[in-house]
Amino acid sequence: MNWTDHLIRRGWIPDGVIRFQIKRLLRLRLREEYAGGAESVHDRFRARLALWSQGPIAINMQEANDQHYEVPPAFFQKVLGPNLKYSCCWFDNPQQSLEAAERAMLQRTCERADLRNGQTILELGCGWGSLSLWMAEHFPESRITAVSNSKDQRLYIESQALNRGLSNLTILTQDMNAFETDKTFDRVVSVEMFEHMRNHQALIGKISKWLKPQGKLFVHIFTHRELTYPFEVKDKTDWMAQYFFTGGMMPSDHYLLRFQESLKIEDHWRLNGLHYAYTSEAWLQNLDAHYDSLKNLFAASMTIPEAELQLARWRIFFMSCAELWKYKQGEEWIVSHYRFQRPN
Repeated sequence: MNWTDHLIRRGWIPDGVIRFQIKRLLRLRLREEYAGGAESVHDRFRARLALWSQGPIAINMQEANDQHYEVPPAFFQKVLGPNLKYSCCWFDNPQQSLEAAERAMLQRTCERADLRNGQTILELGCGWGSLSLWMAEHFPESRITAVSNSKDQRLYIESQALNRGLSNLTILTQDMNAFETDKTFDRVVSVEMFEHMRNHQALIGKISKWLKPQGKLFVHIFTHRELTYPFEVKDKTDWMAQYFFTGGMMPSDHYLLRFQESLKIEDHWRLNGLHYAYTSEAWLQNLDAHYDSLKNLFAASMTIPEAELQLARWRIFFMSCAELWKYKQGEEWIVSHYRFQRPN
């Protein structure tokens, strides 16, 4: 453990100093990505798009899985809201409860995905099941198949479905490079999974084959208003890529609109980034409120200093997310919704 990790673990660096450094790195990121002006920005975008379209659908799947989804479920039960929605929630105001914000976004997701009772629905990247379980409860005559890359998530969702008496939900453990199905669906929905992918042309091509004619794909992703860039570890400032988002990317709001060979855009929404900033701040507050019990949870499989360092990193992760999405009052990094349709 280096000296910086020791200071972070012990809480000797004030949150204000950490947030100041986060904002400095955000400004640095923008300077780097905008360097050279409009032509250079577009040239980098075209080069990245060409590179990613020749590679696998996703990279570093195991690292990303370990960083987020193989953490004990009890951690997320303490930190997230009661629906365990590990993605942006909808806040009508900053004082709204996390539970209400979870429900508001789940409801908005179903409306924008044009979900109806009796449909067959495929969810890609179901997380801890917030949307899967919500759909199963609110559309009891629908048949829902949800795909997760985590065994722990599958077991958790299956236990919740059993406890709630839901028999219309099937959970599969697969990564998106390997997932295939011979079934077709009325709807495919995905919330904050596309950011972990790289070859979206190939992914959307596969999804189009899983949709019935006139079937629809709804995608919820976080975005930058115009920049597309990967999370890569180039130096010690690339903290997010190293510990929490290996192999991930920040797509631009217009990025997915490039992929309309097999699916056509039907509607497109932008959400102010403050929704995600408030979500992240709520997660941080929950972590702090349950710090001692979470330290004991982590210490069951590691030393006390290691547990303290892990929690310190999660605190910085939530602060990083909050500062990113509140940058310029939520108008720089945002959240985007898309609804595509498969033609006849």
